[in-house]
Amino acid sequence: MAKTNSRDRMSNEINAGSMADIAFLLLIFFLVTTTIAEDKGILVKLPPWSDEEPDITRLKERNVYSVLVNAQNQLLVREEPMRLANLRENAKEFISNPRRMENMAESPKNAIISLKNDRGTNYETYLAVYNELKGAYDELWDELSRKRYGEPYSEEMPYAQRKAIKSEIPMVLSEAEPTNFGEEK
Repeated sequence: MAKTNSRDRMSNEINAGSMADIAFLLLIFFLVTTTIAEDKGILVKLPPWSDEEPDITRLKERNVYSVLVNAQNQLLVREEPMRLANLRENAKEFISNPRRMENMAESPKNAIISLKNDRGTNYETYLAVYNELKGAYDELWDELSRKRYGEPYSEEMPYAQRKAIKSEIPMVLSEAEPTNFGEEK
């Protein structure tokens, strides 16, 4: 029987030279195929930038629905305290003014909602107030859509119908610069 020396024996090593290539390819694969969740905030269309001074016309106070949120997260709507739960219905009534009251908007086209908060306002409260005001418009658009077209207002509606509804009840929500803690006006 012939003797075998150590050179003749098979090596037990694994060639790891291509392992780095495989790991790199897997890394690229997972980076390309993974979807990154994007945070979605409030979708607001901002007005275009202008270097011209704004034409400040005196608005009729009856057409402005002012909502103030203080540092204690309390609401002051048209200089009256209000609970968040009542805000949506109150805003809808102001915008549509079904009883043609003198202290509410002349028409939905003239209605302006002014939102102002304190720098100490909780972000959750700010979002809740904004959602209630946006919800008032959503419900008004839905009611008008059902009345006119017999279907709920949605993004699946024809563009012309959505445009007609939004031109009759435009969403005009003005946000003022936040005030400092406790500062009034």
